[in-house]
Amino acid sequence: MSQNTTRLSDLQPGEEGAVMAVEAQGPVRRRLLEMGFIRGATVRVEKMAPLGDPMELVIKGYHLSLRREEGACILVERVPS
Repeated sequence: MSQNTTRLSDLQPGEEGAVMAVEAQGPVRRRLLEMGFIRGATVRVEKMAPLGDPMELVIKGYHLSLRREEGACILVERVPS
């Protein structure tokens, strides 16, 4: 991983990242790809639940919630805001 590459679950509210890879397998991978987590897509962390799980994201104009465990399977490159 380069210095600018991190896991989606490590981003803080207000930060954006470009999807680099989805490391999940099986049905979870398919579900994430169907939700728009494809290489190059920009994702922004809107907010986190009080205990940090789930996280609310915006990807391709859609708001969705994702468990941190699933977010850890997605590699992103930080995009300067």
